[in-house]
Amino acid sequence: MEMATDFSRSYDCIIIGGGPAGITATIYACRAGLDVLVIEKLYEGGQLANIHKVDNYPGFCGTEGVELTEKLIEHAHQYAYEFVNEEATEIKKDPDLENGFLVVTEKNIYKTKTIIITTGAKPKKLGAKGEEKFTGRGVSFCAVCDGAFFRDKDVAVIGGGNTAAQDALYLSRVCRKVYLVHRRDKLRAENHFIVHMENTPNIEIIYETVLDEICGKDTLEGVKLKSKKTGEKYNVSVSGVFIATGISPDSDFMRGFIDLDDSGFVRTDAYMRTNVPGVFAAGDVRTSPLRQIITASADGAVAADSARAYLDR
Repeated sequence: MEMATDFSRSYDCIIIGGGPAGITATIYACRAGLDVLVIEKLYEGGQLANIHKVDNYPGFCGTEGVELTEKLIEHAHQYAYEFVNEEATEIKKDPDLENGFLVVTEKNIYKTKTIIITTGAKPKKLGAKGEEKFTGRGVSFCAVCDGAFFRDKDVAVIGGGNTAAQDALYLSRVCRKVYLVHRRDKLRAENHFIVHMENTPNIEIIYETVLDEICGKDTLEGVKLKSKKTGEKYNVSVSGVFIATGISPDSDFMRGFIDLDDSGFVRTDAYMRTNVPGVFAAGDVRTSPLRQIITASADGAVAADSARAYLDR
């Protein structure tokens, strides 16, 4: 396929990613009068459209993810910006434009003065039977997002690191019983989390055990666990399964261009600035203590304003 290289125009800002961070950045950049191009490999709204119920965005409690997505897109469409359904494969300095950049996709090359990266992150999946079927209908990858939907019910958390431990402790406050299932004979979580869990009556840690299957007909009814020591399989009745084995940022295409942490997340300061002047990052793709819809949107607003300030310098 011949790649288009029409450089007749240069955008003020290219936003890579169309989730909540990208949509909010688009709104704020357009309000600031910037000429904006949004590049998204899937569809506007990103993974938010796949969330069954939203319980962590003020004013939209219990809203379907697709409904909130439509509201965000409707807001963005009040402004004039370009959108292309393409996947960014590389970003680099523009040799012909001082302080400018090139964003390369599988189809085109685009010129811009600033970039905001909002490509997000994906949860690491286990590949267990029933995982895909019940995702969003009992299987969750975010305890803070979905824990309230399982109030006074029994749930299972799969994992053994800090995220799994914190999820179990968080869920113990709202759920009747929390099973923490870990495949090794000891947890990788920090000791203070382990001590806290051991002193929490409604948390039961199940060691040397793996998730074999997530069971149910129309709704999630339980899990089938397998002991690594004996090979025995047995069922545990739960209403929800929280998979806490980590997340992976969508950052491979920028590796070597900007500074990433050991897990591949983009390092930024409080203004969403990366180590490359003129390049910003927002939302789940950046190093952050909390990854929620509201924090992604807040990041997007800050990043757009920082891009505006960079252009006005």
